[in-house]
Formats: sequence, structure tokens, C-alpha cells
Amino acid sequence: MDQPFLLETPRLLLRNKVLQDARFLLELNSDPEVTRYTGDGAFNNLEEAEDIVRYVISQYDRYGYGRWLVILKETGEPLGWCGLKYHADSGDTDLGYRFMKQHWEKGYATEAGKACLDYGFGTLGLKRIIGRSDQANLASVHVLKKLGMTFWGEDHLHDSPAYIYHIVKE
Repeated sequence: MDQPFLLETPRLLLRNKVLQDARFLLELNSDPEVTRYTGDGAFNNLEEAEDIVRYVISQYDRYGYGRWLVILKETGEPLGWCGLKYHADSGDTDLGYRFMKQHWEKGYATEAGKACLDYGFGTLGLKRIIGRSDQANLASVHVLKKLGMTFWGEDHLHDSPAYIYHIVKE
């Protein structure tokens, strides 16, 4: 499963997901605290996780980007995912992230998020990137603010009140 790394930060490597990552994603989504604010639940089986990976791969093929696997450089351990997702219905690209609970509060979401924003603006030439967060997910809101995003509005995300933040390329 030697995949080339798309993005590199001081501590992290980000690469396209491959079908073999489904086992890790199955584990990631099995923690109800990890999925608490996402609207997602645990996968029922490995096949469901594989279907999600296939969908993400189709996003790479269709739009040239998607959600990437985040790996700790020092150990090679997958920590979670972070990346950009194009929404054809609105024309927006959003930044999303999800990490194993034991890797929370270490700055990984901010570090990976910054790399994704830089890639989106620099390589992809995007003009604006949004971030959505359940209003109760204060840690996620904090990450969006640390990344330089500003409040843009309110919405609903998975039947919960949500904030939308955005950042516009200067």
C-alpha cells in the first residue's frame, strides 16, 4: 500500500485513501465520541467502509481532490482524515477532518487543515473554502478559527444547528 504522499507538514503526511484504508475507517467511526457531531454513525461492516472509500476515490477522479488519510510521520500510524470536498449542489468546497480520539488536542487538525487550505488555494486555485461545524462542537469551531476562517452564517448540519465559516483567497 505504498501510496505517494500528496501533502507533507512537519509532523504529518496526507495521501489519497485506498481500499485497504477501510479497516482503519471502520475503527475510526466505531467510536461514538468521534462521530458525535458528524451525523455519521458506525459502519455496520467492512463493506460499508469500503463503499465510502470507493466514493472518496470517485471524488479524486471527478474533482481532483477529496478527503485524505492523515499519517503521523514519526510512526507511520494513521491518525484520521482531513481534506477538501466539492459540493456540486452549491459549488462550495469545504474543509473537513476527523481524528481518532487519542489524537485529539495535539494540533493535528489545525496542521493538516492548514496544509489542505494551502493546497486548495495554491495548487487548485480555489477562491473560497468553507468549514461547517455543529454549533455544539466547540473544538471544531476553534480549529476553523485558528485556520483563519471567519464566521459566515448559520445552517443545519445533520438536523443540528451549525455554523459556517469561510476563508477567501486574498
